[in-house]
Amino acid sequence: MSALHIEGASARVDVARAATEDQLIENYLSDEHWQAVAPVLPGKQGDPGCRGRDNRLFLEAVFWIFRTGSPWRSLPPQFGKWYTAYTRYHRWDRKHVWPRVVAALSDNGKCDFQYDKYGLRFAPRDDIGAPEHARNDADGHPRAAVGELVGV
Repeated sequence: MSALHIEGASARVDVARAATEDQLIENYLSDEHWQAVAPVLPGKQGDPGCRGRDNRLFLEAVFWIFRTGSPWRSLPPQFGKWYTAYTRYHRWDRKHVWPRVVAALSDNGKCDFQYDKYGLRFAPRDDIGAPEHARNDADGHPRAAVGELVGV
C-alpha cells in the first residue's frame, strides 16, 4: 500500500472520529437559558476592557468539564484550547462571576450546578439525595455527596 493511501485512510478516520466526538458533546445551554445568563457575564459589548470571544462556547466548555468530571486537559478541541478555558474559568472565579451564573440559571428554572464556599459544583437535580461515587471537581479533587457537609 502506498504512503498516499495510508495518509488518505488516516484522514478519513480523523474526520469520522471528529464527527463522533461532535455527536457526543451535548450542549447544556438552550437559547432561553443563554438569554437569561448572558447579561451577567463579563466581556460583553459595553463592558470595560476587552470583549470575550465567545462566552456561550466558554460556558459550554466549563459545564462540560464539570458534568463529565474530566480534567481540563481532556477538553474536546471543539471548545477551544483547554488552557485558555482553564485560565478564564479561574479569572471568572476570582471576579465572583460563577455565583451570578448559577443564580441566573436558577431563576430560569434549570440549574444543575451550585456554587458554595468550595466553588462551582455539578449537582444534577435528578440525583439529589443519591450518593455521588468517585466524582471529582474540575481540579480533580474529590467532591462530597450532595447534601453532605464537608469537614464537619
